[in-house]
Amino acid sequence: MMRMTDTVKQLLIINIIFYIGSNFVGDVAYQLFSMYPPQNPNFRFWQPLTSMFMHAPMPNLMHILFNMFALVSFGSALEQFWGSKKFIFFYISCGLGAALLHTGVNYLQYQHALEVLQNANIPQDAITAMLKEGRYNDRIIDLVPLSTIEQFYFSYNTPSVGASGAIYGLLTAFAFMFPNAELALLFIPVPIKAKYFVPGIIAIDLFLGFKGSSLFGSGGTGVAHFAHIGGALFGFLMMWYWKKNQFNNNRWN
Repeated sequence: MMRMTDTVKQLLIINIIFYIGSNFVGDVAYQLFSMYPPQNPNFRFWQPLTSMFMHAPMPNLMHILFNMFALVSFGSALEQFWGSKKFIFFYISCGLGAALLHTGVNYLQYQHALEVLQNANIPQDAITAMLKEGRYNDRIIDLVPLSTIEQFYFSYNTPSVGASGAIYGLLTAFAFMFPNAELALLFIPVPIKAKYFVPGIIAIDLFLGFKGSSLFGSGGTGVAHFAHIGGALFGFLMMWYWKKNQFNNNRWN
């Protein structure tokens, strides 16, 4: 097993400090450092960065454990080849790219739900009550699907946390650099090559993102699938650009 590299170790420590600290402080920390939708008054400009180091609170340990395991496993291999500066640039860029796509999709969902409610002539005070308190009159269900009301509420009020977007970027880079490396998963006994595994889980995330459900549950489980896709997309674009331009400094005319 490859040793843990220095930058990966520092990221691991920062994530653990954030996790312990946020669980100790409680809701105030999550309100400040989770990433709220820009249309929500709790949004702060630093949240796209700080939310990368936040994870679901206790007793949910699997969120941070899975992310940190992937960070150490794949991040150390990449930092060994790239060096610390290139690695941290890639990691942060993928995390911010994940936040960007997640926020964009979330905003489109919010706007779509708002238009449906307005076109159904729902009074503004009723829309405000739905948005801020989750309250609605049962008669509204005759005019607007319940799924639209839920989408409207959650796209305004639900913050996002986790390093998953950056992790998906690392997975994409790993598959780009080591396509034939075999990955063994706890729930799949047969090793799968990275070039098949990574596109496979991205495809699953894309499907579940549009379907609005989770691989490990049903309904609104709060998994930010488009953040995963955003991290993978930004990771792929950076890897493609670097590969395309890696010999530019050695060319001659």
